[in-house]
Amino acid sequence: MMRVDSFPYPFKGDVYRYSNNSVPLEEPGCVEVTTSYSSEVRLKRNLLTEHPERCFQSRSHTLKAQWEIAEMVMTHLTTYYPQQFSLERSEGEWTFHNHILEEHTTFTFGDEATLSSEPLDFIGRHVQEDLIFMMQRDGDLYMDAGQLCFPANWSLAFTIGMSFKEVHGPIPGFKEEGLDQRILTFLMRMQAGDPWVRRNWSLMAGNRLDTSLETFDEWGKGRRKVSKENVGEYVHFRVEVQKLFRLPGSNGLLFTIHTHLLPLEEFAKNHEWTNEFYHILQDLPDHIADYKGITLYKEEVVGYLNEKKVGM
Repeated sequence: MMRVDSFPYPFKGDVYRYSNNSVPLEEPGCVEVTTSYSSEVRLKRNLLTEHPERCFQSRSHTLKAQWEIAEMVMTHLTTYYPQQFSLERSEGEWTFHNHILEEHTTFTFGDEATLSSEPLDFIGRHVQEDLIFMMQRDGDLYMDAGQLCFPANWSLAFTIGMSFKEVHGPIPGFKEEGLDQRILTFLMRMQAGDPWVRRNWSLMAGNRLDTSLETFDEWGKGRRKVSKENVGEYVHFRVEVQKLFRLPGSNGLLFTIHTHLLPLEEFAKNHEWTNEFYHILQDLPDHIADYKGITLYKEEVVGYLNEKKVGM
């Protein structure tokens, strides 16, 4: 279980509204290896085997960009985690070593026939992050490829091929407040070598990472099981660390999404966070609470945080 001292707390201040909360990424690694690496990669691989169309989608014109992404991810893994990963390059033949899983893969770079899956799918099976590629063309960004195993109530199979604004259309107030255009403009202006990061949060009734739209009937009912007695251990704070990179070759954007879960009872060990999040939930507009799926058990969470806050 993740500890509170390593959890990526997403707030600055005790009021939350939708915004472009991206900040420059100081250490430009696109992926992170945590203590739950083996279990999460195993879960990803199982989901990809059992639900391939739900978890991986791509357009044929993205293959060149997929190789660019695979090279970036392998380079970052071997740079920031040299004891766990290594890469040998001999002319066109490459061998990627995953020392954690005791695996090695030899392939010809640029030749998808030498891999058992498309490049984005291949490298995604070696990282905890979901990988989303948006291609820039015709003055817009399009969801053209992705490996998505741990979505927060959305569907890659449904959104594949959509523009940025179409993908984010369901978010209440996003279009009305002009956020969709402001964020699109920001993304379109991103430069290669200048990565950004943002943190997206929600609450989860249970500790399931795979909360795809297609499986809502399996995990959505957990929201009605939250009670005053179990809220601390059952409800989890969920944060997605989303890193954004401009790809110099394809000129597209890579989004890496690392999902972290922390039980509310562990979260509450940080008194400053507890106090701040209590005020955030008290002030949270109904349409945001509804969209994040919190409404059914918001009172139980607020009550729990209030008890912990009083004990400061």
